[in-house]
Amino acid sequence: MYKPRYKRLVDNIFPEDPEDGLVKANMEKLTFYALSAPEKLDRIGAYLSERLSRDVARHRYGYVCIAMEALDQLLMACHCQSINLFVESFLKMVRKLLESDKPSLQILGTNSFVKFANIEEDTPSYHRSYDFFVSRFSEMCHSSYEDPDIRTKIRMAGIKGLQGVVRKTVNDELQANIWDPQHMDKIVPSLLFNLQCGEHSESRSPSPLQATEKEKESPVELTERCFRELLGRAAYDTVLSFALINFLLYCFFFLQSQHSHLVIQQLLGHLDANSKNSAKVRAGIVEVLLEAAAIAASGSVGPTVLEVFNTLLRQLRLSVDYELTGSYDGSTNIGTKIIKAHEERQLQEAVIRTIGSFANTLPTYQRSEVMLFIMGKIPVPGIHPTLPSTGSGPEGTRMIQIMLLKSLVQVTGFQTTNMLTALPSSFLEPLLSFSLTEDPEVRLLVLQILLSLIDRHDNRPKFTNISIISDISVLKLKVDKCSRQDNLFMKKHGQQLYRHIYMGCKEPSSGRQHYETLFALLGLLSVELANEEVVVDLIRLALALQDLALSTDEALPVYNRCAVHALAAAYLNLICQLTTVPAFCQHIHEVIEVRQKESPYLLPEDVFIDNPKLPSSLEKVEGGVLFLQSKITEVLGGSGYNTERLATPYVPQYTDEDRLSKRKSIGETISLQVEVESRNSPEKEERTPAEEITFETLKNAIVDSVGMEEQERERRRQVVVKFQKAPFEEIAAHCGARATLLQSKLNQIFEITIRPPPSPSGTVSSGYGQSQSRSVPIYEMKFPDLCVY
Repeated sequence: MYKPRYKRLVDNIFPEDPEDGLVKANMEKLTFYALSAPEKLDRIGAYLSERLSRDVARHRYGYVCIAMEALDQLLMACHCQSINLFVESFLKMVRKLLESDKPSLQILGTNSFVKFANIEEDTPSYHRSYDFFVSRFSEMCHSSYEDPDIRTKIRMAGIKGLQGVVRKTVNDELQANIWDPQHMDKIVPSLLFNLQCGEHSESRSPSPLQATEKEKESPVELTERCFRELLGRAAYDTVLSFALINFLLYCFFFLQSQHSHLVIQQLLGHLDANSKNSAKVRAGIVEVLLEAAAIAASGSVGPTVLEVFNTLLRQLRLSVDYELTGSYDGSTNIGTKIIKAHEERQLQEAVIRTIGSFANTLPTYQRSEVMLFIMGKIPVPGIHPTLPSTGSGPEGTRMIQIMLLKSLVQVTGFQTTNMLTALPSSFLEPLLSFSLTEDPEVRLLVLQILLSLIDRHDNRPKFTNISIISDISVLKLKVDKCSRQDNLFMKKHGQQLYRHIYMGCKEPSSGRQHYETLFALLGLLSVELANEEVVVDLIRLALALQDLALSTDEALPVYNRCAVHALAAAYLNLICQLTTVPAFCQHIHEVIEVRQKESPYLLPEDVFIDNPKLPSSLEKVEGGVLFLQSKITEVLGGSGYNTERLATPYVPQYTDEDRLSKRKSIGETISLQVEVESRNSPEKEERTPAEEITFETLKNAIVDSVGMEEQERERRRQVVVKFQKAPFEEIAAHCGARATLLQSKLNQIFEITIRPPPSPSGTVSSGYGQSQSRSVPIYEMKFPDLCVY
């Protein structure tokens, strides 16, 4: 049967005995024909592929080797536009060899692929895929063949194959991106696996001068060269998130635990050195730190624990400044590098996750130190509002507050037995001051931090939704008897917590999430830290919230008033079942039943939903829909509770902290200070008009003198009664508020009356458009000659 010329030329390169090898003369004819008629290359490749597949199936491995040798020579000789189709046949044959279970064929196919990888093609290919080769070569790198020599050869072939894939694809934009996670997650671990196995098998490697040629070609040496080439060819920001993460696995595997923190310190220094690099680069380094913290053993952060968090917090602040100013130098002009806000946000989230990951490796006592450290970095209005000069302004301060509070949420995810150590005054007081700010996001983060620290028995998920539960046993709450430390904590900080819960419900900007979190906080206080005295105070607080919702003086929106009513109802339903006083439970359930019939908008099921149906106003909330303090006092008094304390309504005392915390930013604090100074300055003081004294004025003064004396006596009697019967916490809060008010007035008086001595050098600007006298020491003053004795 007649065959085409290209088939006859291909058949002629195969000898009768495969031991004789390739017929070189006929191979030269085939090569000349392929160069003369390049359009025949694809047919030559297809025919060779057909013969090779048949020979593999018939186990005629000698002819297989001859076919691959012919393919290699044709590839090396032919560089034309028609080579693409020939390459498809070639890769098909290489794949056939790699799929074989015979090691010699796998190695043969790998060597041919490596030769192909070194060829620079003139034209790109649009449809070529190397996914199979990445997977197969990675699998060969993990070979577990019984014969150690053959196993080593297979692994080395796999390493060479991966090296060839990288060379072939890294510079071709039309190929699949070799730096994609699906590829790098196979390549880098395969290389590190051979480094690891080499370290175990050759604990003492010979010096380069003594190494033989065989040792130079060991998997370890080959892997190191391949790794260097991989890092050298990769773009910095793309390889960082894959190669270095896996490389850290290798480092931590071999480093002793007491030295592994050195890797983290080097990464922190690298992060600082790239502070003004793109957000992608910084995010890559932070991701590596995240992985390092995850694989590090406990305590591997090292002796400089705070240095880790200090660096991360500094990067967080810088990222906020970059996002808001649009440049790396803090100016308002756009820098040479374009800053992308969404990339900076991704970096900020990565930093917050990394802070949490590092915190998880620390013991409890170190976590408390980190909490205090982060709290010291947050600008608290009225306490330490000064920050390093940035160009981001008040909005930058707000964002930094939010970011650092989110970091605290990550750190506080631990359980402690002693609340006094978990929430010391140095941490709790500045934290609670944030719960009074006007920013709803800040208030919500503060509540989440409190929930994380108070919840020690995983009860928090059971208070996720506010609802009326007829039997709370279905919640399976874990309630332990309060320890002595818990009682001391509530005696010291209980009134602060109640007051801030009340103030949080009073905020018009509070939404559904806020009320749900406040309910969870009330619930956790009841099951984690409640003794008999705390239970009484919590009931008083719930009734005070009902009075708050009834009050028209606060100007709360209808939704907020309904939400506070619903919150009080849900909590009283919870606490009555925890106290297990039947009469108390009966009263609460009766009121709830009346609400279900007459006013469902006062219950959580109708308020805390997506589209609540609320009335236009709440003018007639009275009668059976209200919880009665007198009734609750009566039923609980019969069970041994303090009736005098129950009968006293809870009234939060306003302090100077409220006024300070309402300042939303540093800018407002400064403007308020300037305003106070301008009002108190003698130059701008306005005289109040004198009161006009008439006959009517004198007559009223004489007539009212007797009534005034009676009112004064009544007022004195009420003060005495209050100090005799009122709770100690209210008396202390009242006196503290008066002392704070007195001190602020004294400070204003001192500011007005005490001025620095005049200076011949005049005045200096305060930086906000105001003039201030500058105090100059006497020995620096310049007096006129006539004044000197």
